[in-house]
Amino acid sequence: MKTTHGLSIPQTLEEVCDPQRLAFLIYDMQIGILSQIKNGGAVTRQVSKVLTAARSAGVRVFFSRHLSLPKELMGMFQFRMAMTWQHVGSPEEVKPWFLRDTPGFEIIPELSPRAADGVFDKLTMSAFEGTWLDFAFRDCGINAFIIVGVATEIGIEPTARHGADLGYIPVLVTDACGAGNEEAAKRSIDSLKFTGDALMTDTETICLVLRKQSGIRSA
Repeated sequence: MKTTHGLSIPQTLEEVCDPQRLAFLIYDMQIGILSQIKNGGAVTRQVSKVLTAARSAGVRVFFSRHLSLPKELMGMFQFRMAMTWQHVGSPEEVKPWFLRDTPGFEIIPELSPRAADGVFDKLTMSAFEGTWLDFAFRDCGINAFIIVGVATEIGIEPTARHGADLGYIPVLVTDACGAGNEEAAKRSIDSLKFTGDALMTDTETICLVLRKQSGIRSA
């Protein structure tokens, strides 16, 4: 661990993944979203592995859910984005996909949140925008977060970038992140690698690191 002016500056994955200063963010693993990507089952299995390791290490767990407002409450931006995503030519044709209390809005049952987990809803792509996530992180003394889920090119890249701008270290588990468009997802990963704000890892590696932390915690 590098130090300067009384600060500890983590460099390696092992140094970043201190369970007391780390959060695990599961991004938009909802029924209606997983049904739209090709490898939803494979992503779910990888996310589940990391979740098990994170829980064993005592890492705080947070789930995001993408929310659609009723059309009566949608504004210009939401209509414009919905028209783009749904490939329709008029606001009248838009159908809110993720209304609260509809089946597609819910977290997939394989990852059922526990009472001790944080679950929050959002309208934006960044999980930090307009939510209580940043407050919760800061209040718990968190300085880094592992992120998994869907979709890399839609919401995970913006969340990682926003998190870095807020002073957190994002840890992206690339094989536990799904994509709607693989080429766009690869560009997102390459861009994040280039800027250097985030650490990149895979499921096997992050689970190994978390298991080591779990062993230290129980010793």
